[in-house]
Order: sequence, then C-alpha cells, then structure tokens
Amino acid sequence: MQTWRLITFRRFNAYENMAIDEAMLRSCRAAHMQPTLRLYGWEAPAVSIGYFQDTHREVNGAYCRDHDISIVRRPTGGKAVLHGQDLTYSVVAGSDTMPFSTSIMETYRVVSRCLVGGLARAGVTAWMVDENECAGSLYKKKPCCFSRPLRHEITVNGRKICGSAQMRIRDAFLQHGSLLMDVDPAAICRAIGTGNAVESREIEKLRRSVTSIRECAGDGLPLSMLCRCVTEGFEEGLSIRFAEGGLTDEEEQLAAKLLEGKYKTEQWNMEGRVIENGPDDDH
Repeated sequence: MQTWRLITFRRFNAYENMAIDEAMLRSCRAAHMQPTLRLYGWEAPAVSIGYFQDTHREVNGAYCRDHDISIVRRPTGGKAVLHGQDLTYSVVAGSDTMPFSTSIMETYRVVSRCLVGGLARAGVTAWMVDENECAGSLYKKKPCCFSRPLRHEITVNGRKICGSAQMRIRDAFLQHGSLLMDVDPAAICRAIGTGNAVESREIEKLRRSVTSIRECAGDGLPLSMLCRCVTEGFEEGLSIRFAEGGLTDEEEQLAAKLLEGKYKTEQWNMEGRVIENGPDDDH
C-alpha cells in the first residue's frame, strides 16, 4: 500500500497559502517527492482569482480594500473564490502516481470521488456532476467559482459545495479546492464582480446554486472531524495510507522565495506578471 504525506490543518495568510502550494508542486517535480495531501485554512478573508482572470474586471477591488480582504492570484485556473469560511485542500503528485493519469478531467474525477467519500463519512450525501449537468457556456461569463458546477465537481441536491482548480507542470500536478463550511452569497457577490444594479438578483441566484457543510450537517460537525473525514475519504478512495509530515527544507525555502518574488507582489496579483529576476513561471 502506497504511503502519502499528510500536512494537517493550519491557517496561513492568502499569499503564504499559494506560495506553499506552488512550492510543493515544484519540489514534487524536481525531487520526486512522495504524493501529498495538505489541508489548510485562511487567517483572514481573501479572494483568490484564477491564473487567467482579469483582476480589475472580475474583482471588486474597492469593496475588498474597505473590508480588509486580500486578493491573491492562484497558480491554477478557474474562477474567483472568497475564502475564510472554507476548508481548503491541495493534492500534489506525479502524473504517473496511481490511480492518476495525464488526463486533467480524469484527475478531477479521482479527487472528487475521494471528497465525496469524505463527505459521506461526515453525513453529507454529495454527487459528482456529470457532463450533461454542466452549464459551461454560462460559467465562462461568471467571475465566481461557485456560480455553476463544472464536470466532476461536487454538489449536494444540485447545489455546489466544493470548487477546484488544477495546474500541471511537466510530470506533476497540483489540484486544490475549497469545501464550503459556511457561505455568505451577499459577501461573495460584493467581493467578486462589479457590484452592479442587478446585485440583488445575482445574490439570489448564487444563494440557489451554492450550499455549505453548515447548511447540510448543521453546527454539530467541527472542523477537526471534517478534516478527519476528508482524510479517510482519500485513504479509501486511493487505497493509500497517510503519514503526517511537514514541509521539507527545500519546500520551505522555495515557498519563501515565491512569497516575496511572486505572491506578495502587485504585478502578479493584479496583472499576472512575475517581476524581473523573480521565480520562474511554468505557465
């Protein structure tokens, strides 16, 4: 049975979270590190935007500044997410790690299967979205990740509870995503998008399309138990066992470099550009 590294739950700021995830990915490729599941949270509210998104057009910068909400660009694609009331996971592994493959969609399916299993252990009956349920053309027009479920993402009674994004560099991949512990549709709509005249309608649409652990399982499911359920879902779904561990010295050093040279910079978060002499970008 294969052994994976488990990095147990801890909260970091928005920039540190993205720097750590990318450092894990780069180290996995360079040093053939063992596959890793990392569970984490956010020290303060933050909006993470997808690699290809236009920050100025798709995030309400004034609202975020007024409410002390950080804005960070992810190394992965996808749409914007308002963090702070979610459990975030990241999976880093080689593309040839069983049962994964070089197929992006197949990797989504495998990871979602594990998350569905973890939610079931927590008493939440969730499903993977199939291709016929997707509304891809509508999703492309929305800046928010939770506006519509995509193929292999996770819903409860037709409402999205987890959104994920993926990045691949040569022979390794990173997939991370947010499992909503609670949700505030009004705050999401005000932070993500332009806050235009149809805001009240947009809030109601989002309220109908998204759900949370709190709504599905009540207040009786502590974060620590959800973390354990998710971990067990991955162990069962992948036929692996976990050994708790931390970042290696190499990962710590690389995360610090990425933090200062990339994720804390306006050039990256606002424009998607890495500063001169900053960390190499594999995109």
